Order: sequence, then C-alpha cells, then structure tokens
Amino acid sequence: MYSRKRMTALSAAGMSAALLLTACGGGGGEDLTGPADGGGEDTQEINIALIAWEEAIATTNMWQVILEEKGYDVTVTEVDVAPMYQGAANGDVDLFLDTWLPVTHADYWEDYGDQLEDLGSWYDNAKLTITVPSYMEDVNSIPDLADNVEELDGRVVGIDPGAGLTRVTKEEALPGYGLDGDFELVESSTAAMLAELDSAIAEEEPIVVTLWRPHPAYAKHDLKDLEDPEGLMGDAESIHAVGRAGFAEDYPDLAGWLQNFEMTDDELATLEALTVAEESEYKDDPAEGARVWLSENPEFVERTLGGDAEGLEF
Repeated sequence: MYSRKRMTALSAAGMSAALLLTACGGGGGEDLTGPADGGGEDTQEINIALIAWEEAIATTNMWQVILEEKGYDVTVTEVDVAPMYQGAANGDVDLFLDTWLPVTHADYWEDYGDQLEDLGSWYDNAKLTITVPSYMEDVNSIPDLADNVEELDGRVVGIDPGAGLTRVTKEEALPGYGLDGDFELVESSTAAMLAELDSAIAEEEPIVVTLWRPHPAYAKHDLKDLEDPEGLMGDAESIHAVGRAGFAEDYPDLAGWLQNFEMTDDELATLEALTVAEESEYKDDPAEGARVWLSENPEFVERTLGGDAEGLEF
C-alpha cells in the first residue's frame, strides 16, 4: 500500500470540527450538515468534500458546474483525507468523488465503509507509472531501461521524497528489475519533474520519469507508460464516488447520475488539462475550466445524465 501525500488545505489534526467551518463556494461559513433537516432532494442543497488532488479538483468542479446548472445549491468543503472520511461517516458532508480502492484508501474503508455508500467506480485505471516520451521507440518496458543507461544518463526523474510513488520506485521497481545499481532516482518535486519532462520533450531528448494516472501530463504530451511485467509498481485501482449514509435516498437523481458517471483516460486527462494544469488559463478558476470542458464534451453530459441533460448549456 502507498500513501498519497499531497498538499491539502487543512492539516490532519483536529479536523472534525474544522470540517464544519471551512468551505469554499456555495455557502462559505455555514453549518455544513448535509441536506437541511434531512429533507432530501427537494432542498437541492449538497456539500461535496474536496481533497486537493488533481483528479479531485477537476471532477469536483465539473460536478459543481453540472449540479448548479441543475438547480442545486452546492458547497465545496476542502479538507484532508482522514477527516473527510470521518465527516462523511458522521453525515457532515454528503459526497466525496475520489476514493481509491482497493489499496490506497483501504484502511479508511475498513474503518468507515459500513457508514458510507459506494456510489460506483468512475475511473478504473488509477496507477503508479514509470513513463517515457513515445518517441523513445526502443524503451517499452521497465526492464528495457537496462539497455539505455548511457542514453538516459543513469537518471530516473522522480518527485518528492515523501511520496508513495517515490518509495515504490526506489524500494520495489528499481531493485526488483536489477536497475538500482545503474540508475539513480532523482528526488525533487512534481513541479521540477514536469519542468524537466517539458524541456526534454521540447528538444526530443531521452528521459524517464515517475508519474501516475490520472495526470494532465498525458493530455499535454504523447507519453508511454512502461510495461511492468512483474507488477512491481502495483495494480491499477478504481476511483469511486462515495456518499454519506442515506445519500441515495436523499438524492435519488444524483445517485443515478453518479452510477452512470465514467471517464476514459483521455476525458480525464483533458479535463485536468483545463482545470489544474500549470499552463491552463483556468488554473485559478477551475470551475470555468470545467465549464469549457463540458461545453466541448456534450456526449459525456448526455451519457452521464441521460434525459436529464436536455436543455443544459455550458
């Protein structure tokens, strides 16, 4: 199991109380206790928890735009992972769109899963990767790196030292394929890794990086995930939408839409490219980026909302 360590708005300590006080969008500063008086969908009020991960920012903003167009009063509460599960189990938030199963959030699911509703998996290719530009035609698997040590200057460009991706690459993949003697995992930051990737691709130079799906880099560049024949980077996971107890009863329409909610690699990568990528003009207004994406992908809206998509304009 690996832990996704990323920057979030709130620290893990003392979060249960803060969860009720810290909000962005919709109705900041209110007492966020889900639908008013348990009144169900007639109230059209919903509180969505957001952990500041790329795919969560992208999809939460997308659903906020959709739901507001459908007449919901949406509040988005930014919070850390542990208190998010506590808050959802307590009914303090209604919905969270970024539960990784069966591995990443297994401990939280074991602790709180019987107090939550699994509303369905919407993405099934969430995984850690070692990746090269597609123009590196002779490098197709992690073991192939052994024949390209000199070309790659013995470097695998990684991210921050505390990331689970760094640990898995350093402790499992490189030694498991006998590459730890020839390659150094260069630990830096996600931003530094992406900058080096951008620079190498601009010059069409060889480079190998640690990456993960979903990530907007896949929309920006033509990349190739190296085959992992021994499965040392871990299996692909699914990302699920999760609601508090009673969610489907209180929000039957939305629960149905979430059951239809699925995204392909390309759809998620292009959504992230508009909402969270550093070079996006909408990075500081991800809701507007999501609105643009929805306007360019009407088939997604129709597939997800069915007949309820009629008349929606983004």
